[in-house]
Amino acid sequence: MRIHISTNDGIPIYLQIVNQVKYLVASGRLAAGEELPPIRVLAEQLVVNPNTVARAYRELEGAGLVEKRRTAGTYVSDNGSRLARGERLKILAERIDALLAESRQLGVSIEDVLDLIQKRDRVMRNGEEGGGS
Repeated sequence: MRIHISTNDGIPIYLQIVNQVKYLVASGRLAAGEELPPIRVLAEQLVVNPNTVARAYRELEGAGLVEKRRTAGTYVSDNGSRLARGERLKILAERIDALLAESRQLGVSIEDVLDLIQKRDRVMRNGEEGGGS
């Protein structure tokens, strides 16, 4: 399981973990029954306080995406194996909000952001590599 956190995007680290696990579940990269890394292991990988990871896991458990098995770890629940379309859109909306906030801070117009998104989509569809300009 690969999770990347950013201290610069204004989103609390525990929420970044929650959102990325939700994304991994929604995309099928984490399947029902699959074990998440132990709290301490993930905290070490991300160089964060274990309490931050524990909070993220509690949020995920409260949302029904994961289940804790006593002394056996934390696993993707059967309920969370495929998120509903609404939840997937909610995840994207949160990422869009962060993008819009950052574009405003940088003084980039919404038109330029949309143009850049379309350009990046074309690059990704064509399998090309390149910069963001």
